[in-house]
Amino acid sequence: MSKITDAVTALAAPAAEALGLELWDVEYVREAGQWFLRVYIDKDGGVGIQDCEALSKALDPLLDEADPIPDSYVFEVSSAGAERELKRPGDFPRFFGSPVEVRLYKAVEGSKSFVGVLTGYADGDVSVRVGDRDYTFEKAQVAKVRLRIV
Repeated sequence: MSKITDAVTALAAPAAEALGLELWDVEYVREAGQWFLRVYIDKDGGVGIQDCEALSKALDPLLDEADPIPDSYVFEVSSAGAERELKRPGDFPRFFGSPVEVRLYKAVEGSKSFVGVLTGYADGDVSVRVGDRDYTFEKAQVAKVRLRIV
C-alpha cells in the first residue's frame, strides 16, 4: 500500500467501525488526468446510500485535518460491490465456496481467465474449481481475483 492509502485507511477504519461498517478497501488512483480517493465499505445485509453518506460526512473532516493528500482529488465512498476484488489474505476464507474469476498475467492452458468456485488460499496461492477440475495458481501468476455473480 502507498503512504496515502495507509494514512487514509488509518483514518477510515475507526470511522467506519463506529458506524457499524467494515472498511473493505482504499484506492488512490489517477484517471483521465484527475486523482480519485475511493473508500469502499461493506456490512452485513449490504451497504446503502445512507451508509456511504454517513461515512463520507464522518471522514471528510478527518481528511481535512490530517491532510494526507497534498494535491486536489475527488473523494468517493461506495459499496465494495457484489463483484468485489479480493486482495488481502483475510478476504479469501470468507468467500470459500463462492463463484470467482481468477485473472492471470500469462495464459495457462490457453486462457488468462478462470471462472469457478474458490476452494482455497494459502500464502498468496489461489485455488479454484472450474467444472470438474481443480487449479491452484501461484501468487506470481495471479493478476486479480474477483467475486462473480452467476
